[in-house]
Amino acid sequence: MSKTWQLQDAKNKFSEVVEDALKGEPQIITRRGLETAVVLSYEDFKSMKVCCHNLSHFFQKSPLAAVKLDVKRKAGPSRERLNI
Repeated sequence: MSKTWQLQDAKNKFSEVVEDALKGEPQIITRRGLETAVVLSYEDFKSMKVCCHNLSHFFQKSPLAAVKLDVKRKAGPSRERLNI
């Protein structure tokens, strides 16, 4: 369960904030009553970090990459035109 700290209290008890974060409990920091930051363990941060591969790499690694798709277009217009 996360705990919320006012910024001044978090500064004064920084060691406690970090210890609680290391236990897997994200620590929320507020400033002027607004949630502004979160302290969490490095392990939690790494698990949340998004991989930075591009979209083509994603599709190449997909288990569906070998599936053959019929991507031929019809020769006609894609939709009916409205006469307004």
